[in-house]
Amino acid sequence: MGSTKTQHFTSDQNQVAAYAKALAHPARIAILQHLLKKQNCICGDLVGELPLAQATVSQHLKELKAVGLIKGTVEGTSVCYCIDPQKWEEVRDIFMNLFSTPVACQDNCC
Repeated sequence: MGSTKTQHFTSDQNQVAAYAKALAHPARIAILQHLLKKQNCICGDLVGELPLAQATVSQHLKELKAVGLIKGTVEGTSVCYCIDPQKWEEVRDIFMNLFSTPVACQDNCC
């Protein structure tokens, strides 16, 4: 898969990296926070909430949808997005597990 050599890593490692990449932009965090607060949202509402153009918001929504954190349904000419609760819990558990692993090295490491 190109120069990133992702094939040398486990599927779990690649999946965590994909989630981390999807979360690695402040606009996507803002979108997720807005969706969590509202429980659902029409894309036009997000454009009003963020200092970004419609096309940019759509691209961020696409990235979040690609990893499954959000889902969307077409309603007329609009798309309504919301958090996918099952995927949200799965991703939360993955990161909780990663960050709950104790650090072996203590104060005088390195």
